[in-house]
Amino acid sequence: MRFLGNIIWLIFGGLITALEYIISSLLLMITIIGIPFGLQTLKLAMLALWPFGSRVTDNGNSGGCLCLVMNVIWIFLGGFWICLTHLFFGILLCITLIGIPFGRQHFKMAALALTPFGKKIENN
Repeated sequence: MRFLGNIIWLIFGGLITALEYIISSLLLMITIIGIPFGLQTLKLAMLALWPFGSRVTDNGNSGGCLCLVMNVIWIFLGGFWICLTHLFFGILLCITLIGIPFGRQHFKMAALALTPFGKKIENN
């Protein structure tokens, strides 16, 4: 069932979303300062490609000061708007019964998009 959900997800927007994250990641990695943020958008791209069966978990050192500072910078530089976009699509998809599983994946991506530093993606 996960495989089928991921295929449907890719066809109806997941591939486009992942490509947008990859392009923004490459643009962020042009400068040395943008590399940590580019790595986080790659994390979002990985989740956008294959969200069903993936879990977002905290790293063992997620309470560190550097992660906190980087998450605050991330929120101000665009993470808030990315999170709002995923929340909007999640709510929109949850209107119908068929869209609820896809809406839940957008909610998972919204949580990662708000604070990606100190998180990792585990595939089951």
